[in-house]
Amino acid sequence: MTGAFGAARIVVLLFGLTLLVAGIALIALEGPGGTISGLWVGGSGVVIMVAALLERVRYRSDATDRSGDPAGPAGGEPLGTRLDPRFRRSEEVFVDPTSGHRMRVWLDPSSGERRYLAED
Repeated sequence: MTGAFGAARIVVLLFGLTLLVAGIALIALEGPGGTISGLWVGGSGVVIMVAALLERVRYRSDATDRSGDPAGPAGGEPLGTRLDPRFRRSEEVFVDPTSGHRMRVWLDPSSGERRYLAED
């Protein structure tokens, strides 16, 4: 994770942590009356932190995401990427609504893993 994306994820994690701590404080300080509110606030914080940790960047593979390489068009695999031979070209094509790039889906029939390459 690099650049602003990494910073945004850290901000979201800190916000989730703040909610979790606030939820624990509500439970501890308010007694039985604060339990429901504390569970709600703390639970929301946990959900936000888990989502920030599990969130992926658009159409990139896990390997490309971990390597920190720049994303390709529409957030797919970088330009010039040669996919592993296990991936087969599918007939599934869509236009990414944000970038307008036409994306082709490549599929590994044995695992169902999908990769996305820009066609334009």
